[in-house]
Amino acid sequence: MDNTYHISVMLNETVKQLVGDPSGTYVDCTLGGGGHSAAIAGMLNPEGRLIAIDQDNDAIQAGKKKLANCKCRLDIVQANFAKLEQVLDSIEVDQVNGILFDLGVSSYQLDTADRGFSYMQDGPLDMRMNTDSDITAYEVVNKYSEQQLAKLILKYGEERWAKRIASFIIKRRNINPFNTTSELVNTIKDAIPAAARRSGPHPAKRTFQAIRIEVNQELNILESSIVSAVNRLQRNGKLCVITFHSLEDRIVKKTLHEMATGCICPPSLPICVCNHQPTVKIMKPIEPTQQEVDTNPRSRSAKLRVAMKL
Repeated sequence: MDNTYHISVMLNETVKQLVGDPSGTYVDCTLGGGGHSAAIAGMLNPEGRLIAIDQDNDAIQAGKKKLANCKCRLDIVQANFAKLEQVLDSIEVDQVNGILFDLGVSSYQLDTADRGFSYMQDGPLDMRMNTDSDITAYEVVNKYSEQQLAKLILKYGEERWAKRIASFIIKRRNINPFNTTSELVNTIKDAIPAAARRSGPHPAKRTFQAIRIEVNQELNILESSIVSAVNRLQRNGKLCVITFHSLEDRIVKKTLHEMATGCICPPSLPICVCNHQPTVKIMKPIEPTQQEVDTNPRSRSAKLRVAMKL
């Protein structure tokens, strides 16, 4: 894994929000290319501690090299961030000062054709963030029913041509199964009318996003992972979440809003009887500068949401 291909999104803004105590303990739940982890470690003194988590073994191995000379205490753990609390328990850490989630697919994963994430390069139909997982994009594309495909492409890709794309996939795989990303891209292009292909993003972008989310169950674990993260923050600790598309951002926004809400009694009750207390204070979302977008187009849709534990 070559970290020269990785550009961390909103690096300075994120680390500035996250790190308050140089002697504190911080968790990067998505090590990825190691950019955020390296920046966090650079702000910590020898008493500080960084816990870096990723389910991708390539990221783990690269992270060990990139962070080998950091001055703070360091734990690098291969795990899905859904297991955050188990990870912290296993290394006997109760509460931490800050937690970061940098969601979505990493630059390395996109740029490595053999991982099968990219619609711009030919590769196997894989898309697994954890290469030990059983289900791949091959199973989704070749074994899901037409109805299942249409549903997930609409739900996770917000693709208006979802039914038509699913129909074309079924017709194509009845002749020969799909084996490569380019075969899938060509079928998607055939399914989308020419007029629609001439505007907007790459015609395969939304469908590839949908299949990737399905393979990795990205959205299903997000809400519970955020709740777990807040549970493990100490008072005044910060949670930072970087999102890259509306589906995950809506989940993050909704979950944090619920945790920031006080009384949840029905409006008809004259007094509060629920005694529900907010657990976080939400900060104003941060978006990348135009300069960053110009330098790194992948940051265009990013949004940084920050919450402080009360």
